[in-house]
Amino acid sequence: MDAQTWRVSCRCLLLLALVGSTRSQGLQSCEEVRKLFQWRLVGPVKGLPDSPRAGPDLQVCIAKKPTCCTRKMEERYQIAARQDMQQVLQTSSSTLKFLISRNAAAFQETLETLIRQAENYTSILFCNTYRNMALEAAASIQEFFADVGLYLFGADVSPEEFVNRFFDSLFPLVYNHLIYPGVMDGSLEYSECIRTARRDISPFGNIPQRVLGQMARSLMPSRTFLQALNLGIEVINTTDHLRFSKECGRALLRMQYCPHCQGLALSKPCMGYCLNVVRGCLAHMAELNSHWHLYIRSLEELSDAMHGTYDIEHVLLNFHLLVNDAVVQAHLDGQKLAEQVNKICGHPNRTPTQSPRCSFDGSKETHGMKISARNGEETLANRRKEFINSLRLHRTFYGSLADQLCANELAAGDGEPCWNGEDIIKSYTQRVVGSGIKAQSGNPEVKVKGTDPVINQIIDKLKHVIQLLQGRSPKPSKWERHVGSGGGMAEQVSGDCDDEDGCGGSGSGEVKRTLKITNWVPDEMNLNDGKKIHPTDGGSTLDTTGAGCTAATETMALTLMGAVMLLPGLW
Repeated sequence: MDAQTWRVSCRCLLLLALVGSTRSQGLQSCEEVRKLFQWRLVGPVKGLPDSPRAGPDLQVCIAKKPTCCTRKMEERYQIAARQDMQQVLQTSSSTLKFLISRNAAAFQETLETLIRQAENYTSILFCNTYRNMALEAAASIQEFFADVGLYLFGADVSPEEFVNRFFDSLFPLVYNHLIYPGVMDGSLEYSECIRTARRDISPFGNIPQRVLGQMARSLMPSRTFLQALNLGIEVINTTDHLRFSKECGRALLRMQYCPHCQGLALSKPCMGYCLNVVRGCLAHMAELNSHWHLYIRSLEELSDAMHGTYDIEHVLLNFHLLVNDAVVQAHLDGQKLAEQVNKICGHPNRTPTQSPRCSFDGSKETHGMKISARNGEETLANRRKEFINSLRLHRTFYGSLADQLCANELAAGDGEPCWNGEDIIKSYTQRVVGSGIKAQSGNPEVKVKGTDPVINQIIDKLKHVIQLLQGRSPKPSKWERHVGSGGGMAEQVSGDCDDEDGCGGSGSGEVKRTLKITNWVPDEMNLNDGKKIHPTDGGSTLDTTGAGCTAATETMALTLMGAVMLLPGLW
């Protein structure tokens, strides 16, 4: 028995003990009512009636029979009725709120882990294959993935800018260490000229554009998905603390505590009576129902669309392969690039230098590099699908909320004597209205007026995020993706996955690429010796021993199939 069940049981036993004799003997004394009032409301009993009397000053709990309530008791009961309803609302939404908040936190933590892993892959690529430029590249790698994280979690940064900035900073390193290995110009101005020339001479071919396209397609849906989950939490928090109207407060008082005034503390409202009162109190909240339903459906559509180059897991874990292809491309076109650079920047004064050794901190990043085999059911996409399947069960939450509260918490069972607002009867005879504002015009228990500005604001936010969710779901035909600082650059991309998008060919594939890292021990991160790496599928081995790396001694193959990192406990 949990704590909440225990408290409810104790409360019921106490109520039975206090009023058990009152129901059988009739209301002769107000002693039991006084005790109940003091216990339930922690209010002083001084000034409360000792015996039933007429209640001419009562405004809500008016009855033909003598009463044990006073005007001050009625005011306190009204506060309690509002608090009770708010507590019932919070209890009813707790499962839904926990589902969304837990998965929002897990989704963000998973993205953070994937970013760290992708950064590790890229650092290892340089430490094993391009050791002579690894130290200089470290800052650019760190800055790039920091920007990826900032963008994913809502910061006003531009994917176009940080992708171009990364490749701009990469070109001087490739030029100085691979095209002219072992020598370096000491002039910062010359390096800056090379960096600026990158966009004009395109040393990496179309790979920067492919990276930008993949980042745009995958980062924006994940960013929008996470923002939508946070909005879902905001909606529930807002409705959990909704302020009830004066008319609702009076109706709740009449339904829940007016029976106490007559010594009927154990009575429950009739089902139809409860529905009229609660549907009236939650009429504005019920207006959320259609928008909430569409919100969940839009989340589902976006989640289904996040695969291939729209899947953040796919893109991040393959980024280092595209970087490698970019470096290989520039290396192969070295002579042509040198001529172009000389025309733009002139001939540098070059002096031999010794390349610094790789200083990748393995002990610091070991936790991020342990790779565990995982099957198809453990991918981020499938975890997201499990969440959507659970969320779908709550798509009519706001439309059926009043019915659920009365059926599960508030109303009497079928066939039981029940309270109708005035007395104990066998069945409720008034008309029962439906949910929503329009249906309340004929409500005999609660008058619903106007609109609720808080609910209207929530509806506007839901409409906005629904538009975002639907706008980020790729369609079979061409669709427009807005990228940039919160959406600056417009780029036409296709819903179909092709080689240009990075779904096949050298450098990106279906994540089924084999990264061969030599002499790599996950627990020790031994990255201080020179290595060889196979940069492309079926391609030739790129030997960088001439640029400061020794011959390979041992090769360990890591096959990245789908999502390669097991993330226990996050979902």
